Amino acid sequence: MGGTKTQCIRTTETLFRCSLCAALLLGRVASLLSLQTHYLQLPDVSVTKMGDKWLGTENIPGAMTKDPGKPQCPSMVSPELKAMIRIKTKYQALKKRRLESTPGISDPEKPPAVPNTLIKMETLQKRRSRRGSRVLFPNTRCKVARRDVDRSRAKPFFVLFGIIVCLQVYNAIENLDDHVEPYDLEGLEKTLHREVFGQQVAIGELMGHLEDYLSTYTHSQPLALALHGPSGVGKSHMGRLLARHFRSVLGDNLVVQYFTQHHCPAQGDVLHCVRDLTRRVEEVLVRAEAREKIPVFVMDEVELMPPALLDVLQHLLQRNQTNEHLNVIYVLLSSLGQGDIVRHVLNISGTAHAARSSLRLTLAGHHPLWAEDRLDIVPMTLLEKSHVMECLQEEMTQEGFYPDQSHVELLAEELSYYTAMGHQYSKNGCKQVVARVNLL
Repeated sequence: MGGTKTQCIRTTETLFRCSLCAALLLGRVASLLSLQTHYLQLPDVSVTKMGDKWLGTENIPGAMTKDPGKPQCPSMVSPELKAMIRIKTKYQALKKRRLESTPGISDPEKPPAVPNTLIKMETLQKRRSRRGSRVLFPNTRCKVARRDVDRSRAKPFFVLFGIIVCLQVYNAIENLDDHVEPYDLEGLEKTLHREVFGQQVAIGELMGHLEDYLSTYTHSQPLALALHGPSGVGKSHMGRLLARHFRSVLGDNLVVQYFTQHHCPAQGDVLHCVRDLTRRVEEVLVRAEAREKIPVFVMDEVELMPPALLDVLQHLLQRNQTNEHLNVIYVLLSSLGQGDIVRHVLNISGTAHAARSSLRLTLAGHHPLWAEDRLDIVPMTLLEKSHVMECLQEEMTQEGFYPDQSHVELLAEELSYYTAMGHQYSKNGCKQVVARVNLL
């Protein structure tokens, strides 16, 4: 019984002590909660900065101040709460200073007005974005774009190669002009068109061959032109004009005009003619090689040449010769094959150039010289009545007669003509014109 009473007393004391501790703990918690609620409801304060310290805690109601004469009791506010109070105080002070420094803003609830400078900057940014993206470089760096690592290294080489080719082509064109200019082919063409009647096609073909050949100095073969046509169409006259023109630009010693009846008559020694022609050709070629010029040989009356002289000409046209034998022009004038030309003009095509293939076959039967592919055949067509009248006017003017049109027509009617396909072609060309004018 006594033990039970003692145990109850001890239990009661323990409960009393627990109740006292709980009461003290609850009081401490209540005071802490009331103090935190008081600090969280603080009004706005004005904070000023002096040195490195912020002042203004004296405006906080209930704020505790340090008294240096009294001993400080331990604070009941947690460090976290103190940090929150300091952050809020600084934020409100900074907010108030910003509102005071910005003009036109008095109500902190209203949103701040956007300055004009910001509007202008936004407008400029929109315009720049419309123009497209641009690559901007810092001012402190060199404005060099980043190299494309995938670019082929062969591209600069091909660009350089293309430039070199263009320069070579340009230089070649300039050299062509430099080679052709001394021969004055433009003046020669004007002279032929003015003094040779009815042979515009043949003149054009002849000038084409001369321009192509004279444009360079180095050749693989000589230029050989064979002008064929009926009697009186202007072969010998064209040969004289060619010789006269090239003598004026090259000199007399680089142009040879060879007449078969004069230099190798029928009763003469053929071997002597061969030696003489070979010697003259060699002398002219040596002089032309020394002066770096292209000589010209005009051979007239080729149809009267003996086969030995034709053999010499054929040998001169070969490719396997020295350089001076390759830089030379031969012009052969002949009436061989005139029957083929007349037949084609009157019965087949009306032009002489269609007779080129048949003309070459006919001439090859006369001598193998005309079978050479290095010999270019230029056929000359028949002259019409209008061309004969032009010949009469020119001859009358040279003889001092007034070229009356009615008189010219009367003289033209006295000549004989072929009639084909509505055209009248003179049988003898302009060969009888001089004799008719001399009778005046």
